[in-house]
Amino acid sequence: MNTIPAGTAHTAAKVVAGSLERRDDIGLGELRDHLPMTRRRLRPGQHLYRSGQPFTALFLVNVGCLKSCELSDDGREQVTGFRMRGDLVGVESIGLPGCTCDVVALDASEVWELPYAPMLSACLRVPGLQARLTWTLAEEIRRDRSWMLALGTLGAERRVASFLLDLADRHARLGFSASHFILRMNRTDIASFLALKHETVSRVLSRLQERGLILVERREMRILDAHGLRDCVNGDEPATMH
Repeated sequence: MNTIPAGTAHTAAKVVAGSLERRDDIGLGELRDHLPMTRRRLRPGQHLYRSGQPFTALFLVNVGCLKSCELSDDGREQVTGFRMRGDLVGVESIGLPGCTCDVVALDASEVWELPYAPMLSACLRVPGLQARLTWTLAEEIRRDRSWMLALGTLGAERRVASFLLDLADRHARLGFSASHFILRMNRTDIASFLALKHETVSRVLSRLQERGLILVERREMRILDAHGLRDCVNGDEPATMH
């Protein structure tokens, strides 16, 4: 069984599994009133930016899904997050001369480029805009911190279940179905993000399907029993899968 203290694991599971509060996205119209924004369309597999490029802007995702990733010490790609509509991309590079990671479109995507210097000037003129942007930046930090906590305390099955519930919650907040959606990321990307092996993710998905909690066919995901999936997140599992 896991040796992580039960209280710590339960807290991590609760934070990730559908507990993120609903928020109001920054309106494009509101931003366009104060910033010289540029719309950029990306093809699947196209980079929005690469690590080391000069940091000059944040990006607001309007359509599609993107992944952020870094190279580990041994040269492997490590996925650090998935960004969907309403998410700000580039937050991790604020205050630095260059971008700290690669960001790649997972499907046909559209983002709005928010030049950073004009954005700071607009925030000084419009306190309401500053408050909205600060809140959004803080939520991105909270989400990343929650996942760091979960990855450090949850076992394999609970990580995968938390990931699926988080995706369901994010789809619901965007006005889409929380029980039927397409996984824009492949198994390898999911495994990298959850710090698991590809084979482990596949086995966990198969096990969750056998228990009647989900139905997955390639990238089509149906959550059949959300309550059961949450019970899985909050329960115990043998620490035999890595």
